[in-house]
Amino acid sequence: MTAERPSLHFHQAPADPADKWEFDDKPREECGVFGVFGSEDASVLTALGLHGLQHRGQEGCGIVSYDGRFHNERYLGLVGEHFAGADMPVRLPGNSAIGHTRYATSGGTILRNVQPLFADLALGGFAIAHNGNLTNARDLRERLVENGSIFQSTSDTECILQLIAKSKKARVVDRFVEALHDIQGAYALVALTDTMMIGARDPIGIRPLVLGDREGAPILASETCALDMIGAKFVRTIEPGEVVVASRGKLGKIEIVSHFPFPRRKARPCIFEFVYFCRPDSVVDERSVYDIRKRMGRRLAEETGVEADVIVPVPDSGVPAAMGFAAASGIPYELGIIRNHYVGRTFIQPKQEIRALGVRLKHSANRDVLKGKRVVLVDDSIVRGTTSRKIVQMVREAGAKEVHFRSASPPIKHPDFYGIDMPAVAELMAAQMTIEEMRKSLGVDSLGFLSVEGLYWAMGENARNAENPQFTDHAFTGDYPTPLLDHSRDQSGRDVQLSLLADKAAE
Repeated sequence: MTAERPSLHFHQAPADPADKWEFDDKPREECGVFGVFGSEDASVLTALGLHGLQHRGQEGCGIVSYDGRFHNERYLGLVGEHFAGADMPVRLPGNSAIGHTRYATSGGTILRNVQPLFADLALGGFAIAHNGNLTNARDLRERLVENGSIFQSTSDTECILQLIAKSKKARVVDRFVEALHDIQGAYALVALTDTMMIGARDPIGIRPLVLGDREGAPILASETCALDMIGAKFVRTIEPGEVVVASRGKLGKIEIVSHFPFPRRKARPCIFEFVYFCRPDSVVDERSVYDIRKRMGRRLAEETGVEADVIVPVPDSGVPAAMGFAAASGIPYELGIIRNHYVGRTFIQPKQEIRALGVRLKHSANRDVLKGKRVVLVDDSIVRGTTSRKIVQMVREAGAKEVHFRSASPPIKHPDFYGIDMPAVAELMAAQMTIEEMRKSLGVDSLGFLSVEGLYWAMGENARNAENPQFTDHAFTGDYPTPLLDHSRDQSGRDVQLSLLADKAAE
């Protein structure tokens, strides 16, 4: 059956520059992808799965379903704001659906960049959702435009859609695979046609993707926590470079077929998934994120121990590491900082003096725990340092006798090009200051970071193999695992320094 054009529903909220928390200097999550094939009320399951992946992106969300025709809804905002009604099966009917939750890393925060993207191709409708970032998207776009392609978005994901559209292959899977051979960088992809659901992971597995099963219906998701959200069982991790296709066989039974169109390479999953991005209850590449973060805290205590009265996590991302630190050091663990989970965009004010109070809306000091104590604050990382500095000030104002800060990851000195919205080098605190300068800037009595060796120990490795690295760890080491074509080109001098990195990655 040839699919009809999709029913489209768009919503655009007015842009508000003040919507960016001035104090929120954490690396922004990438995106989350989810798909289900062959299950009743697939859009409802997809919405629930996206709820489980909301932490991976909060700027936009979308779902495409199929019931003989494609239905597509995309919005700016959170999943629960748009995909929570009892009318979901009516709005987005069908037994197959894919969804996406987005944080803008490539392209702006505008509705036409919200995914899944959809196009009517010669072989039928095609929807695609992408977690990651292509490092040759600018080059691809220029070549595609020169050959007559018309782009509807500024997202790098549309390059994949355009490559599929231009392919001369007879089968849609072959077109998809041909497009993958043209792209570089990081990707976990979920796509939907009128007859199949397709998943793909980049050749070294930078971004995560897992396969689940719910009553015989295959599920694809960025993290296992999304499978838990819908009562699906975890089947396995999609392997680096794998393309998996779910479709109905001749007798109507769902079949899953795997393709490996690339030469096998050693996996190098992004280590920042374990440090920060994934939910603690997820299992990524057969590793428990929660257990790894506790191990990071234990090793951090061994490497940077200090005499203190209380270990306090910076919530929520610092909690498992702080638990590990307390266990290894024998120092009591206490919730000295309480996080308010209900601070929304409506609280964000345009005046600087009001925005400066934002950290107090999000975090509050537990004075009884902090007063007169030697406090060790444990967080997952330090990026710009603006949030850390204000939290330290808040803890001191609550009466702490001493404040020591510990980061459960190494110093972040290099930018990211694989789907994490990491600040430029000029904004990375550890790239611009020595440890002592950082200590003074944060206003703490001592400052310590987990070593790269300690991070690898927490991951279950004896040491980092510099000749054959086990993870994508460029934020800490500057070792980029793929060519950086777009970023090695001269943009008025801004990216020239990356050419050597691109050459190194291409070796």
